[in-house]
Amino acid sequence: MIDKAQFSSHLYHPKFWLLWLGVAFMRLTQILPLKWQMKLGSAIGSLAMKLLGSRVNTAERNLTLCFPDMPEQQRQQLLKRNFQETGKAIFDTVNAWWWSDEKVQRHMKIEGKHHVEQTLQAGNGVILFAVHCLPLEMGARIFGQFQPGVGVYRPHNNPVMEYLQVKGRLRSNKALVPKRDVRQMVRCLRNPDVIWYTADQDFGRSSATFIPFYAVPDAATITGATTLAKLGRAKVLPFVVVRNDDDSGYTIKIEAPLDNFPGEDEIQDAIRGNKIIESIIDQKREQYMWLHRRFKTRPEKDAPSLYK
Repeated sequence: MIDKAQFSSHLYHPKFWLLWLGVAFMRLTQILPLKWQMKLGSAIGSLAMKLLGSRVNTAERNLTLCFPDMPEQQRQQLLKRNFQETGKAIFDTVNAWWWSDEKVQRHMKIEGKHHVEQTLQAGNGVILFAVHCLPLEMGARIFGQFQPGVGVYRPHNNPVMEYLQVKGRLRSNKALVPKRDVRQMVRCLRNPDVIWYTADQDFGRSSATFIPFYAVPDAATITGATTLAKLGRAKVLPFVVVRNDDDSGYTIKIEAPLDNFPGEDEIQDAIRGNKIIESIIDQKREQYMWLHRRFKTRPEKDAPSLYK
């Protein structure tokens, strides 16, 4: 479990200077009013849509696979808005990592805090069942304002970015656990404590079951929520964070613990989990991370890619 960002002089190696320069610039942008940041982010996202052809193709393919009955014009509008929201997410991360607590609190709203409090008071750990929405970094920072928890994360390959993301994510939370360290996650839940958990991406064949996700009948899906809930004696609470329509701030919604979860069948639990994920995404489809190749792993190893 990681509870402190580790800095070393190696991070000042000349090969990282350009990255540090970019970090310094992004830190300066935190002094801008939030709505100015969002306008700038939207412009960046629109520019990225013109330059990042492969990412555009991935997002467009995901939308086509998930919403085959959506009119083409509507799908293109959603694609355009998604890239604009992706540009805004740059500043969500800047704000999550460097805003003061007081500034965060001026721009946040939390609904459903009592579900977390009651679950912990009953002696159960809390699994916040989240998705890879674009303002997720800010969601974790906001949640930590009232109930610091433990984040499950993937260590970054770049040591500077690893230092920055650990330091930023620990601004208002207790610790981070690498996503493969199930034993530590279970210990946290039995404490009892709160962890964030996401099951909406493609993590490969070894840990996947193939079940429906939107209109795709065989999406590779992990069943880890069932394992964690059983071993950690924890409750699963759907967790939603959205950027407000007027770009004035962020809203978190925490729903009641799922009834009868985990169930008798982890496959049925995963199917239920995917339905919950869909319901979370549908609240703000344009704010979901559609750029990820969600359906890259196919049930048959020699099956053609859905992205060709």
